[in-house]
Amino acid sequence: MKKLILSFVAIALATTAFAQKKGEMMSWEEATAKADKVLATLSLDEKIEMTHGHNKFFLPGAPAKGLPHIFMVDASAGVRINHTLPDPKEVRHPAKTTQFPATIALASTFNPELAKAYGEAVGYETRMAGAGVLLGPGMNIYRSSQCGRNFEYMGEDPYLAARMVENYVVGMQGTGTMACLKHFVCNNTELYRKLSNSIVDERAIMEIYTPAFKAGIDAGAGSVMTSYNLVNGEWAGQSKYVITDLLRGTLGFKGLVMTDWRSVYDWEKIVLSGQNVEMPGTPNEHYHINSVRGLLKEGKLTEKNIDDMIRPMVATLIRFGLYERFKNGQPNEDALEVKFPHHEAVSYQTAAEGSVLLKNDGILPLKEGQEILLVGRWAKVAPQGGGSSRVKGFNQVTSEQALLSALRSKVKAVEKPNFIQLQQADVVVVATGTYDTEGQERPFQMMEEDEALVRMACAANKKVIVLVLTGSGIDMSAWNDKVSAIIYGWYPGQSGMQAIADIMVGKVNPSGKLPATIEKSFKDSPAYGMVPKGLSVTYKSRNTNELWTAPKHYDVHYKESVLVGYRWYETKGIEPLYPFGHGLSYTTFVLDKAKAAKQISAEKPLKVTVQLANTGKMAGAEVVQLYVQENNPTVLRPKKELKAFKKVHLEAGASTTVTFELKHSDLAFWNDKTHAWEVNKGTYTLHIGNSSANISQTLTVEAL
Repeated sequence: MKKLILSFVAIALATTAFAQKKGEMMSWEEATAKADKVLATLSLDEKIEMTHGHNKFFLPGAPAKGLPHIFMVDASAGVRINHTLPDPKEVRHPAKTTQFPATIALASTFNPELAKAYGEAVGYETRMAGAGVLLGPGMNIYRSSQCGRNFEYMGEDPYLAARMVENYVVGMQGTGTMACLKHFVCNNTELYRKLSNSIVDERAIMEIYTPAFKAGIDAGAGSVMTSYNLVNGEWAGQSKYVITDLLRGTLGFKGLVMTDWRSVYDWEKIVLSGQNVEMPGTPNEHYHINSVRGLLKEGKLTEKNIDDMIRPMVATLIRFGLYERFKNGQPNEDALEVKFPHHEAVSYQTAAEGSVLLKNDGILPLKEGQEILLVGRWAKVAPQGGGSSRVKGFNQVTSEQALLSALRSKVKAVEKPNFIQLQQADVVVVATGTYDTEGQERPFQMMEEDEALVRMACAANKKVIVLVLTGSGIDMSAWNDKVSAIIYGWYPGQSGMQAIADIMVGKVNPSGKLPATIEKSFKDSPAYGMVPKGLSVTYKSRNTNELWTAPKHYDVHYKESVLVGYRWYETKGIEPLYPFGHGLSYTTFVLDKAKAAKQISAEKPLKVTVQLANTGKMAGAEVVQLYVQENNPTVLRPKKELKAFKKVHLEAGASTTVTFELKHSDLAFWNDKTHAWEVNKGTYTLHIGNSSANISQTLTVEAL
């Protein structure tokens, strides 16, 4: 397969023909005024039909009045071709779409410009699928390593997620495709996801669980999808607090809000919550306890309530020009197929930069002439996650194909080898991990047979490389010290195994960093003990989650508050197996000579500089990370928090000055008594390093 490694300059793509130039899109006020004129032409029946979706994956319109239904597609690893629509004749499916690495791999790149290129590529493929809206990106915070949907999100840190999301949105919406931020909010478990009640304090909501959404909103995202779970006692999709107060009020969102599929049940609450459309569009199914028409007849709802509900949807679709684009049915976008080679290159580059070298005792890069035994569940099958993020792709490359292509030496692939085969190999490569999917949790431990294979490989051979292909952290404590190298490749997309093979032979220098802490034991996690009595997390159970119709629920107490991920482990003094931000390279880097002014104020941002040198013999990229610590906090605060990062590529022997601009607001915490951001006066320590646990430079500044 032809490969193209994108340069850091090349991925900053030029403005496209479809791009909305700044100031070109009409204002929300103008769009709302136009929406009011449209609503005046609709009958009450037409308005009621627009409160719920059409044909499972369409935003509802009123075709007789010139408002077409707008097709939407699933996301998080590219565009999923959907063959399950009730009326498939309404959709012209593309022949193929690119399978991209999961978005947790994108977060591992720590490269916002690559996130923009990724979003743009997926945006074009959404158009090719005949859709106007991509149901993504996902940005729920990685709170628990057992969450089956972590691979669709962007890690545990709100600052990292925010920087990746805003660039993804800009790249995507520059193609004319509308982004849909999901799932709002505090959807951090898939264990009976329609039954989980996230009990979380205001500070945690504002500091941890909404910054990525806020960044996407500020970047111009047109729509938001509410989540399945309850938030402090009410289902998110019918919660006035979640939608009207938090999303629209505090975060300032003006666009379209839609429910997740079959996630609400009370039409009176739905209409009055600020929700705009119930998906997928089954208003008379058994799980609703009332109907819009019945509530209107009883006087519990008015036509004005219906107008208020659907107006933001109509205004958003007018503002984005989607009614105009789809007025004659699905537009033919076949000419965009010329972009497939570039999209494959973006997919490859994301995997190349997002794969994380956790450990290397010198065995990597591999040497020519070695006999390689490739084993494990992902040896002959290209890994990917399931659910709405499952994308077929094309030009799929398996681990076996990739290693044969990269090594040009003897590679034998055996999914389930015996001890003698493991013993006789020069090097054993174990391609293992998990199959994660929405709708279910999975244990921190791998399946017994996968765990047993790694242990047997370690017992049989001293040269074992483990490729971990998964959606989140797994338990590696039993064999971490026994293997020679570990590469965390996530679900790397259709070209990803080739990228990983190129890393293994030294053609690509690894530069990925962990966007989430990997704990030694799940007992160390703040999410430990979340599973209520009577329920279990196993690989065998499939949580269909339809029991919510009772409605009953179980409580998930976010007792850790703002101490999520590395904030928890560092503040509690718990040593993880691998820290947030960790990732090795084949070269070496040195940080030195950090400088900053002594004071920071709201009027003058703080300029921070540090020298970065590549002291090794190979070109490579390092992610310089800046964390902030309040030295004498008045409330519980993490030991330190990421507030800036920059990925820098350097040739061997080269050095450069890395510059950050720290704002006064970067020191803020959310005061849940005044319901506002506040910055305490006093001293703060700036920590600069290449992971949350590897700090080489510190500075002290005073906040005025």
